[in-house]
Amino acid sequence: MSLNRLAFTATVHCLSGCATGEMLGMVIGTALAWSNVQTIVLAVILAFLFGYAFTMVPLVRAGLAFGAVLKLALAADTVSVPIMEIVDNAIMLIIPGAMDAGLDSFLFWGSPRSRS
Repeated sequence: MSLNRLAFTATVHCLSGCATGEMLGMVIGTALAWSNVQTIVLAVILAFLFGYAFTMVPLVRAGLAFGAVLKLALAADTVSVPIMEIVDNAIMLIIPGAMDAGLDSFLFWGSPRSRS
């Protein structure tokens, strides 16, 4: 696999992982009726965990050593995930009612949090 393709694949996986973690955190926090702060904290933690994990998969499959993969994922995602999370959560706070929307609401699923 070419280096450019590998980088593209890792980036797509990072974005997918971040979005997956973000959505899972929002769904869990909303379902448990947690406060906005608790829900956001959970979503951010899960975004990091899933982002790192999803980034590492194609690199490990490409045959890179786990230690090198971990260093690459930490270096790349520690910058990109916070930027995505800051933008996503800022938009969520700007959209009236988005943070208070229930799981059965279009606003919950149609707002940026469902597309991180």
